[in-house]
Amino acid sequence: MLMLMLAAVATVVRAQTVCRFRTVRTGKVFANPVTLEGDLLFYAFSNTVVVKNVCKTDIAVYLGQRVFITKNRFEASILPLTIPKSMEVKMPSITSAHFVSDAMILFVIDGKVYSYNFIEDIWRTVNGITEPVSHISGDPCCFEGYFCLELSNNLFAYFRGGQMPGTNIYFSNNGGFSFELLNSDRMSHLKGLLGGIFHFHSLSQVGILLVENNLGTFHYLEYPLNHSTGVPFLYESPLEVIIKPQQRGFLILWNQKTLLVSSNSGQIVEAMQLMEEGNINDLNVEHAKLTIHSIASNTYELAFLVEQDQLYYGSQSYMGNYIIKLSNQQFWSEEASVHFWDVGMLEVLTPVSDPYFPAFDFKKCLVNVQLALMDQSLQLEPCNVEFLESTMEDRMFIIDMNSKLKLSALMVPRKGMNPTPLVMVSNPHALGFKANLTQFGNMYDGNSKFKLDIELQQQQHWGNSELNFTASIKHEAISSITVDIADKTLSCVDLKPLSTLISVGCDLTKKVIVQNKISACAMGILDPVLLQKNYSYTIEKEAYNPTSYSGEAQDDLIVFYQYKELGCPRLVYYDKPWKPVVELWKDGTLEEIMNAEYVILELNGIVTYSYSLTAATAHCRSQPQNWSIFKEDAEKPSLWNRETYVSCHEDNQDNPLLWPNVEYQILGGRTDNKIIFGQRNGIYTFYLTVVDPYYSIPWTKSPNQSKQANQP
Repeated sequence: MLMLMLAAVATVVRAQTVCRFRTVRTGKVFANPVTLEGDLLFYAFSNTVVVKNVCKTDIAVYLGQRVFITKNRFEASILPLTIPKSMEVKMPSITSAHFVSDAMILFVIDGKVYSYNFIEDIWRTVNGITEPVSHISGDPCCFEGYFCLELSNNLFAYFRGGQMPGTNIYFSNNGGFSFELLNSDRMSHLKGLLGGIFHFHSLSQVGILLVENNLGTFHYLEYPLNHSTGVPFLYESPLEVIIKPQQRGFLILWNQKTLLVSSNSGQIVEAMQLMEEGNINDLNVEHAKLTIHSIASNTYELAFLVEQDQLYYGSQSYMGNYIIKLSNQQFWSEEASVHFWDVGMLEVLTPVSDPYFPAFDFKKCLVNVQLALMDQSLQLEPCNVEFLESTMEDRMFIIDMNSKLKLSALMVPRKGMNPTPLVMVSNPHALGFKANLTQFGNMYDGNSKFKLDIELQQQQHWGNSELNFTASIKHEAISSITVDIADKTLSCVDLKPLSTLISVGCDLTKKVIVQNKISACAMGILDPVLLQKNYSYTIEKEAYNPTSYSGEAQDDLIVFYQYKELGCPRLVYYDKPWKPVVELWKDGTLEEIMNAEYVILELNGIVTYSYSLTAATAHCRSQPQNWSIFKEDAEKPSLWNRETYVSCHEDNQDNPLLWPNVEYQILGGRTDNKIIFGQRNGIYTFYLTVVDPYYSIPWTKSPNQSKQANQP
């Protein structure tokens, strides 16, 4: 009996084994004459980290005493990364790394930013940064299309710990190819040490972390959060800030003695909840005498390895952030790191040097988290949901201004359970919704099925929010939407929340087309074949004002006609006032003849046209806007647009109607304003942009040929 009792005790205290180690060793059958050239790179901090390309997760970089880039999840022996001597790096230490494409990564090395094309093995110093920086921040978007690429291209480079105001911050809108100095006027009121600056796309905000008197606070630059701050939190030593992928608003702030999280882009920063022996308490890493050595995360999960040879796993959601000690298995070494292969698949990774070859092998241990959490000693309740699915996963949706979007989800609870599904948006200032849950039938085992119907539209249009809460109706915005279970247990590893990204604003599948029923080609005045052969025409110097400088034209202007972009010009006679018939198209289908307000501008500076209405005859109640108050630039989209437009049909004490006889230069809407051409033959190329705040569609160009009435 004594021997049996001792055996039982030994079983209880033995470290829980959650995975088995294997070693990846490739390409080492024969002697390898390869020698390393350049300076060996290393991570500037004592911990390790695996930074993944969030859009192509096979690609990652390991940062530790050596640096390794993999294109196949470290499933091959790899040479340590070096930087060429020609780059003249004094100290080859890396403080930050950020993937900008499937082939390019940015490093901050010894205070400077370098780009490295790891496919072509090409290094380059990034232009535009003139003072030392320590970090690069960005929030990559993984959906296809220009809209998502634009989000990914927005980056910041900054020096953590710099005094604000005063420290230089750099931004890039081209994916880190070059940087520019950020205009500091909007940040002149911010005081403290800079903890970081970030694009929070999930909230349509730029967030700045400032530290003062051992308190960290997030500040925001865009309306409506630019007049408020996040809740202050304890910040005693520098924290690394991780923006979790897929624009959900989740952050991790950590160092070796601190772990904090946020589910709303820093508005509230709090501790993780540690689940231990049936109790739930705030996790205080320092008080627990733990030292975090490596941390891993994906959209909803996180894990960390401590020097005390303990592995922790947790989930992060809008409803709570919970963590549990997963194992006491001996993982830790100075070079050990952790990262997620996939949802619920956590890998412990350790580079292993080889005395005979320069390439390092990798010792790996893959943890199936779902299986590990089934251990009864962890005292976790089983998942209370069997099924949660929706077609909205892995798609990005667009809600145009004044339109709606309908989504749905299917839920099957665990038998005997009654879980509560919740719908959450990351940017409630821009996106509102209503949801309805209904039961519709049963499974074969008698279990109930539930359908969740969701209707979304711009928050302004719901009419149940205060004006100082909602984002401007004129500004495009982004929000994620997530369907999750309010009382979901930590063991629901494989049942991840349903989530996707919503663009509130310009629908790029829509376009405006100016109707062209009578063209100069159809009437035999112009030949479409000749128009495609570098056709040019002359604008007399008396008929135009130069667009590149102020003053009168000195010479006639020769213009080459862009047939591929413009097609055949519409035919308009000078003595018949003309109003464009503007069609709104979506995905090749005509949706409506648009009656919104819009403005036009002749791109070559022609001035021989006027408007049929004045401010008085258009019944303006305040002074109308016109092109003279906007900078005219034919090379760029107009500065007169739906964000800058102010209607004259409303009272405006700051801009009363003082000159009622000026031209009214807005077309469409409530007036019948038209264009009157001067008595002149010629081609006019107009830029047309919609200024109505309830429309958000791309601008277009429209060519017209004006003819005198006595000509065919």
